Amino acid sequence: MSSGVAIADDCKSIFEDIKKNKTYRYCVFYIKEEKSITVETKGDSNSSYDDFLKDLQSGGDGECRYGLYDFEYEHQCQGTAESTKKQKLFLMSWCPDSAKIKKKMLYASSFETLKKSLVGVHKYIQATDASEASASEVEKQLRSTDRV
Repeated sequence: MSSGVAIADDCKSIFEDIKKNKTYRYCVFYIKEEKSITVETKGDSNSSYDDFLKDLQSGGDGECRYGLYDFEYEHQCQGTAESTKKQKLFLMSWCPDSAKIKKKMLYASSFETLKKSLVGVHKYIQATDASEASASEVEKQLRSTDRV
């Protein structure tokens, strides 16, 4: 089901900056006036995951957001001594339980539109509270797609 919400042009260009150019570490999107998904904030390339979570939740308790993050972690292949750095892009839909039903539905139905426009994201994560958005939980979900 589509919500009829459009994607602003700057969303795709910021996505390319994160994916290819590594200009930014993350980006937070919001739905402006129930009409378009727009960039709210960007985090430069040396920003931390905590910075991302703070910006993602900056709207307050009842606010939903989308967040795109270039997550980096150490990965050790089976049978090797060295570990390598891996980077994976994930797109998170942040809709806290305290958000109004109408807002949650708008964000849920628009998530598919955003997913289709951002080609090359490794994982899609839906979070409703801090534990689901924590770095350890996200890393666990990203590692589940690694080859052993």
